Amino acid sequence: MRLVASDMDGTVVGHDGRMSERTVEAFRACVEAGVDVVFVTGRPPRWLQPLQDQLGHRGTVICSNGALTYDLAEERVIETRLLQPETVYAARDIIRGLFPAATFAAETVTGFTIESGFADTATSELLGDLTAVPFEESLPGEEIVKLLAREQHISPDDFLTAVRPAVAHLVSTTHSAPSTALLEMADPAIDKSVTLARYAAQRGIDAADVVAFGDMPNDVQMLGWAGSGYAMASGHADALAAANLVAPPFDEDGVAQVLEERLAALRAV
Repeated sequence: MRLVASDMDGTVVGHDGRMSERTVEAFRACVEAGVDVVFVTGRPPRWLQPLQDQLGHRGTVICSNGALTYDLAEERVIETRLLQPETVYAARDIIRGLFPAATFAAETVTGFTIESGFADTATSELLGDLTAVPFEESLPGEEIVKLLAREQHISPDDFLTAVRPAVAHLVSTTHSAPSTALLEMADPAIDKSVTLARYAAQRGIDAADVVAFGDMPNDVQMLGWAGSGYAMASGHADALAAANLVAPPFDEDGVAQVLEERLAALRAV
């Protein structure tokens, strides 16, 4: 075990936006043992507070499902894989043709832009004071890392199944919200595993020496790539099918349990 790569939400971060103390201590113990730790998340850089405030993490974070790499210590973007506005418009129009009530937002390097109807009571607190603006007005000149689509009247899995093949020539599509039909779309050549593999290669670390944790469809490729890919027992069926190992559930500090056992094995060698 030379590199630990972990998803955040549902894997080590709960609905309250916090990590357990046991999990924090497990990550700190990895760093003290000389094991590299990188977080691989669908979150944008502005939502990394649990890593900063609780863990004091100062390393690299792979954000937006691999489309953006961020240096947390220097608070700067290291690398991006961007979508062109024309691609965003085309994907939006295809999805709206399938689901006329779908609403859209776009994650950019510097912020977030939404079209009318995307925000509601459930999301307004999270999104803050955003003004809905048509993409044709808001996106030209912006560096776009992710397109999001919401649909109120379908399950997340059914939404993904319908949309993914229709836009596959334009974007890669996944989802990470267990109960909200919210799709996340990025450059078609990008997912968590692609950027994680590049990060590992830059450090001379083989996939066989990577331990990865995740719980949702946006973790599938990463779990399949890592030598030890752990899906959370509490995770989505797709993540469990992609992984070669299973960690105990999130509510039982599953990631911490696995890391404690692996660190004990390293010390015993």
